[in-house]
Amino acid sequence: MKAIDILKQAQGMRLESEDGIVEELRLLPGLSEQELKGLEATLPCPLPEEAREVLSYCRGLEGILESVDFAGLEGGFGMEEISPHAVAIAHDGFGNYWIVDLTSESTSWGPIFFACHDAPVIVFQTDTFAHFISEVLRFGNPPWKSEIDEVHEEYQSRIWRDNPGTMTHEQCLRSGDPDLVAFAQSLDETYLFIDLRHARTGDGFSWGRYGPRTVNKRFGEKRLFAYQIRKPFWQRWFRK
Repeated sequence: MKAIDILKQAQGMRLESEDGIVEELRLLPGLSEQELKGLEATLPCPLPEEAREVLSYCRGLEGILESVDFAGLEGGFGMEEISPHAVAIAHDGFGNYWIVDLTSESTSWGPIFFACHDAPVIVFQTDTFAHFISEVLRFGNPPWKSEIDEVHEEYQSRIWRDNPGTMTHEQCLRSGDPDLVAFAQSLDETYLFIDLRHARTGDGFSWGRYGPRTVNKRFGEKRLFAYQIRKPFWQRWFRK
């Protein structure tokens, strides 16, 4: 189902919070043609048709999550070294955002990542705008279980705890993958690498693994990332 059809069906749907508060979902008014042009001027690509269609009808939702604005929330997550053209479309109320990761080649309002400060991780949410909207709406009623909740609660904790999917500099050089090899050659053995080119829900990486000053890199517009390992303070003064 198309994103706009999902929203039209959801107009006025009943929402119930975990505190037992019942209210009605409200769709925020769409953008004018001038506002759409203004938004498009800030993007690295033409405004995808799906996003234009949705934003002309409805720019966001009220009554679910802390805030949902498909045209972009003010402030946003930052971290331009990870996603230089991110559009923050939802906020959880605790400083964490769902972002659309756009590039010059984007033709859709996706993929969408959960960008978290606590724990400091990036989690892949979904490839498609329509699926994101469906899962947000599913989160609005008991038992409040959806992929939104799984990413927010379960997957971000797992990524921080287990640090899955990382590759060493040597593994990348030996991978035979031209992009991984080129990325590794541009850095050195102090980096760990993460490949999110074919990510599934729950994949991601710890952008703040070594504190707020962790150095993060991205391989151009491809969804290949790396962060620099920092040795314990005492080890920096000794050489093997």
